[in-house]
Amino acid sequence: MAVSDNEALCPYRLVLEHVTSRWGVLVLTELLDRPYRFSELRRAIGAYGGRGVSEKMLTQTLQTLERDGLVHRDAKPVIPPRVDYSLTGLGREAAEQVRALSQWTHDRMDDVEKARRTYDEARAAS
Repeated sequence: MAVSDNEALCPYRLVLEHVTSRWGVLVLTELLDRPYRFSELRRAIGAYGGRGVSEKMLTQTLQTLERDGLVHRDAKPVIPPRVDYSLTGLGREAAEQVRALSQWTHDRMDDVEKARRTYDEARAAS
């Protein structure tokens, strides 16, 4: 796979985008618990509410995270085919960081909502 211009100019930002993307966060945090098969992972992510992830988006997310060395894809040569996804050591490190940030947002959401209300009220008054 060729290196894109964006990747060559700022590889750190690109990895950060992959790890913190809408589906990247959910994939990494789910895989912290255990390895998943594709359909299991899709259902687990869908349990977060809202619109579930499409097969195409989950495939793209997994491929991107695998390319970055965060996810391991284990294809078993059986019929029917079985593919398991798990975190690499690097992926586990990233997932733990993402989970900590996710927990922080959960814990501090009341404060964020209060700040938003204060901001919106101040903007409306001016």
